[in-house]
Amino acid sequence: MTVVNVALPRIQHDLGGGLAAQQWVVDAYLLTLGSLILVGGSLGDIFGEVRLFTLGVAAFGVASVLCAVAPNVTSLIVFRGIQGVAGALLTPASLAVITATFSGAERGAAIGTWTAWSGISTIVGPLLGGYLIDVSSWRVIFLLNVPVAIAAVAVALVFMPRREGGRRPTRVDGVGATLCALGLAGIVFGLIEQPRRGWGDPAIVAALAGGAACFALFVGWETRTPAPMLPLHLFARRNFSVTNVETLAVYGGLSAWGFFLALFLQQLAGYSPLRAGAATLPVTLVLFALSRHTGRLSARYGPRLFMAAGPLLGGASLLVLARLPSTLDYWVDLLPPLLGFALGLTLTVAPLTTTVLEDAGPGDAGIASAVNNAVARVAGLVAIAGIGVLASGGTHGLTEHGFHVAMLCVGALICAGGAIGAVGIRNPG
Repeated sequence: MTVVNVALPRIQHDLGGGLAAQQWVVDAYLLTLGSLILVGGSLGDIFGEVRLFTLGVAAFGVASVLCAVAPNVTSLIVFRGIQGVAGALLTPASLAVITATFSGAERGAAIGTWTAWSGISTIVGPLLGGYLIDVSSWRVIFLLNVPVAIAAVAVALVFMPRREGGRRPTRVDGVGATLCALGLAGIVFGLIEQPRRGWGDPAIVAALAGGAACFALFVGWETRTPAPMLPLHLFARRNFSVTNVETLAVYGGLSAWGFFLALFLQQLAGYSPLRAGAATLPVTLVLFALSRHTGRLSARYGPRLFMAAGPLLGGASLLVLARLPSTLDYWVDLLPPLLGFALGLTLTVAPLTTTVLEDAGPGDAGIASAVNNAVARVAGLVAIAGIGVLASGGTHGLTEHGFHVAMLCVGALICAGGAIGAVGIRNPG
């Protein structure tokens, strides 16, 4: 996920397309991942998390090869969508295995470790990918996934504890998945294509209206079907509901931040792919170093303070980037707000993930993880598309003013997440 942002300018150079095509390369992945991840969580509860994890990782490796050989931007967008389908299988299963294996403070520490190791990939991806893009081609970044997928499958087969599925009805909610995917696709198409076509274009009006209608039908279907992909009873639990609303705000801002900053650094500030990848290294280093400790502390003292202070600090730090000049001094203009954002993100991520799973018992671990992951991916999907409408200003590419507008939106979104956490989260007894 992280290396693709660094590769977007080179992909545009080789395959063509403007800001809209760059948005689609990212959002095609998030679209299928966000709309199908709930089905992936259900399948994990039915057939076993390890089995689904292994299948998802293998499929992700195959889809990565397809992305590497894509002949044009349209086929690359399609193959990115296939990657998202594979991600929908493996992502909720990974957290479900942790939830089923650990409890109490150790679960918080384990999820913190999961977050920290995820941080390693966000370090290696942009740095190694940026280097390979500089010396070779953007296509190599997708081939990097192949040896990682092979190693992950081997680890899963040898070390992951197995649990038989079958604790949920063996019916998959295909109607719900279809309505969810159509709803997301309509809204995202309308937002991404609006700057080029205009609000009055019949395709834009039909896409937005059709997407909203599909979402309404989706909610209605989920309340009636006996085996829903979105178990609405989980939202009767206060912390689960509030945490997912906070996730919507925080992860929407986080995804849009990574997307627009990578474009700004390369297309306007003149950074190479490697230098752009290295620019955000402090964020992932801080996240890796402190996430396990934050997860343990939030499990001991309660998540409310962490989930309020973290986003407020991180969002306020990113608001500073709304004045970032294209002729920037990294050490003066960019590094200080990035460090503040890193600390705020560290206070937020592990406690947020732990909280959303604490209300779910082991039997709901897969679907609870899937719901939260779906909210996070949908947040990024809609934020990149929606903020892009404001940032583009009707132009074909990103401008310095557009970037400043994007950072104002990103900072406001993340700060809103902190306010939601402060008001809504309750520490468990």
